[in-house]
Amino acid sequence: MFLSPGLTYLVVLLLVPLGLVLSYTLFQRGRFGGVVHEFTGENFERLFDPLYLDVVLGSLRIAGITTLIALALGYPTAYLIARLPRKWKTFALVAIVLPFWTNFIIRVYAWIILLNGPGLLNSGLKAIGLGPYELLYNESAIVLGLLYSYLPLMVLPLYAAIERLDPQLREASANLGASGFTTFRKVTLPLTVPGVLTGCLFVFVPSFGNFVIPEMLGGGKSVMVGNLIRSQFLQARDWPFGATLALALIAVLVVLLIAQSWAARRA
Repeated sequence: MFLSPGLTYLVVLLLVPLGLVLSYTLFQRGRFGGVVHEFTGENFERLFDPLYLDVVLGSLRIAGITTLIALALGYPTAYLIARLPRKWKTFALVAIVLPFWTNFIIRVYAWIILLNGPGLLNSGLKAIGLGPYELLYNESAIVLGLLYSYLPLMVLPLYAAIERLDPQLREASANLGASGFTTFRKVTLPLTVPGVLTGCLFVFVPSFGNFVIPEMLGGGKSVMVGNLIRSQFLQARDWPFGATLALALIAVLVVLLIAQSWAARRA
């Protein structure tokens, strides 16, 4: 009885849509769009077309780069926040999540204003004798936009993992003669691996499927999986192949979830 509200929610809003997506992958595209209920395996064969495979691999590369940079920036940030006095921790955490209080599209437009030719960054570079540079509509702009959007999702799990550490473990390591770096490498980092894995998953998953930032900051020059899925549904009106791409994206994310769970148990 108590499980029925949650189960109903999952069935109606998760399992049923997934079932529809799965069923569409088995049918053909109609002449004018939509779905013709004639079985075919052509949609899965098209997944391995070099054109679409390059899009998937490119999306994996961009999402992976974003995740690695987010980890490199997020871990020191979370560590410093965890070491702050208690009265400053709340202020620092609010500062981390503050961007989420504004609309996502507005934040992306703000980066367009900053990065475009006559924008603030190029104006500042020209004032010191550098630039202007092509900062917008390239892969670097996409990575920057994804990093800005999802960095808090890396910091918060890492902060929670570091905050839960027993400080006596670090004290014992120091009392036994270990340096600060050795204590971090052999005590702090291994015990925070679950937080690292969770943060990486939280950043990689939305980065991999994002289509707004590649469209706006990349100018459509770098097509990612999310852009490809959207174009298949809304422009090409090839719902079966769009559903096949969406199913492939879900399969990748499920594999990542399983890998994260396994690695967390090992850690």
